Amino acid sequence: MAASKDIDGSASVPAFYGKELRWKRETAGLTLQQTVAGSFYGVSYLSEIERGHRRMPEDLARHVDKVLETDGFFARGCEDVRNARKSLVAPYFQDAFELETGAQDIQEWSPMLLPGPLQVEPYIREIIHTFNPADDEAEVARKVALRRSRTWVFEEGPASWVVLHESILRNPIVPDQIMAEQLEHIAAVARRRHYVPQILPWNAGAHPFMMGSTLLMTFGAAPPVMYTEGMYSGQLIDDPGIVEQYQQAYNRLRAAALPPKMSLKMIEDAAEDFANGNHARRLEGRQVAHEQLQHRHGGALRRGR
Repeated sequence: MAASKDIDGSASVPAFYGKELRWKRETAGLTLQQTVAGSFYGVSYLSEIERGHRRMPEDLARHVDKVLETDGFFARGCEDVRNARKSLVAPYFQDAFELETGAQDIQEWSPMLLPGPLQVEPYIREIIHTFNPADDEAEVARKVALRRSRTWVFEEGPASWVVLHESILRNPIVPDQIMAEQLEHIAAVARRRHYVPQILPWNAGAHPFMMGSTLLMTFGAAPPVMYTEGMYSGQLIDDPGIVEQYQQAYNRLRAAALPPKMSLKMIEDAAEDFANGNHARRLEGRQVAHEQLQHRHGGALRRGR
């Protein structure tokens, strides 16, 4: 069927499952709406399953088998798909990973690292080597490919707002030339207006979200959720009252950050500094000044004796 060609069934088990689902549905001459009629699920939910972006719940799989007369095929396969999806990302990020494909609005706070979908490969590799030094090259390559597959979130996805701490621009975790390329990349995406950046100045003082990175997502026909992550763990929160508290805190964070145009200019200037070697020269100057101060301080102590 022509409509099935946009799904690459070889990409993953969920993609193969979704492609088969679409093929069976179209062969039966049914629309998405007709297929989910009588279930507790919506059209967009089934569409995301067909594209391999969301896992199939067992009750929906049984419903689909009945509607499409597929003799339990999708109910038997949904557990395999669920297990395959678990291997794609860290288990604690699984639910957020699936939900972001249907989000209408994404707001992210990043205090120490650039958001994953904005990271270029050298930056990603540095993070992987730091957090998981035992990973072999095959595992590193798999993680790099997965993270790069999420570039759509800020490059072509829903309306997004990203607040970054200024220290990310001033204390690079990669060599200067790579940092220059990384910052130019996030500036270029911002200039295409796919997301709005704001920088929280280093001297902003006490502010909301001082404890870790946070992701807020809103949806058209479902309540909003938030996801917070540490180094080796994460938590998805869907309690409406708590999510609203986080939303209000994020609004205060944005108010404390620099305006978007000024923030973008700061990112562009930082990229230029790294590219021209200005950042390295400033560090050398600080080191020389520090050594001179230590020398003077040591001399004063000796004279005091």
